[in-house]
Amino acid sequence: MLVVGQIGKPHGIRGEVTVVVRTDEPEERFTAGSVFTTEVPRDRRVSAGPAAAPEPGARFKVPEQLVLESIRWHQGRGIAVFEGIHDRNVAEALKGVFLQVDSADVAPPEDPEEFNDHQLIGLRVESLQGVEYGTVQRIDHAPASDLIVLKKTDGGTALIPFVTAMVPTVDLPGGRIVVDLPEGLLDL
Repeated sequence: MLVVGQIGKPHGIRGEVTVVVRTDEPEERFTAGSVFTTEVPRDRRVSAGPAAAPEPGARFKVPEQLVLESIRWHQGRGIAVFEGIHDRNVAEALKGVFLQVDSADVAPPEDPEEFNDHQLIGLRVESLQGVEYGTVQRIDHAPASDLIVLKKTDGGTALIPFVTAMVPTVDLPGGRIVVDLPEGLLDL
């Protein structure tokens, strides 16, 4: 699955929510009728269920899929309405939920220096000298730069900024990423 957005805070009282876009093609991904698989952030997992209004006193459960009814753009963010989400309280329960599409439905980028997250997960990470550090567990999208979350061979994880100075080579056919790291970065 490929994360294309994340639901932000509610906007107004009619179930609208802000959407932080995580794709280079928002106009292709966010159209009326688009279906997204949801993923609740790790820090607040809840079971998935239908998007119908909950019983009085029952908590809303995030549905496994959301269908986009409409979206408008304001200051670089989408303001979206999803089917079955028509009041602020229900919209509040969606805050932080990741919106995903099947990676098989996404064409690979045309630019050879651009990659989709799912292409990198599982690749071996090694030094310029061929020393293996571990494998790519996931890609985190931080404000300053993307981060490779490395599952280290000796256990634990480390973060590597995904910038050309530290990641000079991504070899998809070879199944590896070559890194040139400052001393001690993997010890943090």
